[in-house]
Amino acid sequence: MKFRPLHDRVVVQRVDAEEKTKGGIIIPDTAKEKPQEGKVVAVGPGGRDEAGKLTPLDVKAGDRVLFGKWSGTEIKLDGEDFLIMKESDIMGIVA
Repeated sequence: MKFRPLHDRVVVQRVDAEEKTKGGIIIPDTAKEKPQEGKVVAVGPGGRDEAGKLTPLDVKAGDRVLFGKWSGTEIKLDGEDFLIMKESDIMGIVA
């Protein structure tokens, strides 16, 4: 991918949602919600504090993260869908 986010921005690719429930019921596409979990594809260098020092991000490429339902801006790069969001929109890293 030839895209590098700036400042404290992160590029995330959504992880596919489950096709069926734990009980075995298949969920049709029209009833699925967008997943709130994704894989970090690229990160910016970090934000700057009040003194102008660079503050590195806590997430890195390859991390699996959880984010809010309405977080980020949807973009299309190389025919694939991604989200660009600030690191503060990410709620946590899935271990």
